Amino acid sequence: MSFSVLQITLLAFVLAAVGTAVLTRYTRTLSSLDRPNERSSHTVPTPRGGGIAIVATSTLGFFLAGLLGAIQTDVALALIGGGLAVAAVGLADDHGGVSTKVRLGVHTSAALWALLILDGVPSVQIGAELIELNGLWSLVGVVGIVWVLNLFNFMDGIDGIAASEAIFVTLAGSLLAIAMGIASGVSLAAAIIAGSGLGFLIWNWPPAKIFMGDVGSGYLGYLIAILVLVSAVDSPVAIWVWLILGGGFFIDATTTLVRRLARRERVYEAHREHAYQWLARRWDSHRPVTIGLMAVNLIWLLPFAVWSALQPDRAAFIVVGAYLPLLIAAVLAGAGRAEHRTQATIAEKVSVDG
Repeated sequence: MSFSVLQITLLAFVLAAVGTAVLTRYTRTLSSLDRPNERSSHTVPTPRGGGIAIVATSTLGFFLAGLLGAIQTDVALALIGGGLAVAAVGLADDHGGVSTKVRLGVHTSAALWALLILDGVPSVQIGAELIELNGLWSLVGVVGIVWVLNLFNFMDGIDGIAASEAIFVTLAGSLLAIAMGIASGVSLAAAIIAGSGLGFLIWNWPPAKIFMGDVGSGYLGYLIAILVLVSAVDSPVAIWVWLILGGGFFIDATTTLVRRLARRERVYEAHREHAYQWLARRWDSHRPVTIGLMAVNLIWLLPFAVWSALQPDRAAFIVVGAYLPLLIAAVLAGAGRAEHRTQATIAEKVSVDG
């Protein structure tokens, strides 16, 4: 039995949409609400943990696809095993909190699991050269996976933004994987993630009726990182394609991290210093920020990603061309700029479009 990418996406969408609807009602009944504080970008108590629907739908999809041979067994194991571990520690963090050491320990273990199952870090193409990444490069792979899953967590701070980004990256990645002849079930796995994210997004679109929570944001970041690794096995240029697709999140999160580190701040401490958070306060709305990022993805990043797929010898340099204007825009928008808290700013309310 075989399914098209469109059919898989639609099926995952329906399951996630229904699952999120149930969670929205269930979490309200249990009073499991995210209540606003001085670090929040919302003003109304909102149910959290909606990412559970994404986790459940995607895990089921990976399991069935692996069982039917549509996704290679090692890929399915990497996605399911590490993904569930990341989701579990995220869920625990959503309900009571988990120490940074425990969270990083689980994230690192999930990354090591993936690299063990997938036989390490694949080769990468720079110019016309194929660079073998062996030995210590595996450590770089671990750091990369951990960073991607955490940056999704950091960027999940306003309504709809993390789900929208995941949908764009995975759907575009799925279609480009097909065009580039990448096997291993990457396009199918990406379609499952995109459909699950879309089913959740209809409830998370501004003004959000439910939040994703760490259980969903870290999980999505982990899955995308694994798809990048798997794609690079068949096509060494794929890593550059995926880096371009996720450029909006990567630039904002990394720029903010670097500037906070330079000030010797605790990078895991909650804050409102990402570019998208500054813009949401400046525009007094989440919706234009989320829509604006999607416009950047479609109008700017997608053409660059296609260009890099068509010109593999230039792909690494195309990334620079795609990223440089984004870096400038992120800095101008305020990425990483210190927010000087005063009684006035603590009392400030940020609109959620209603």
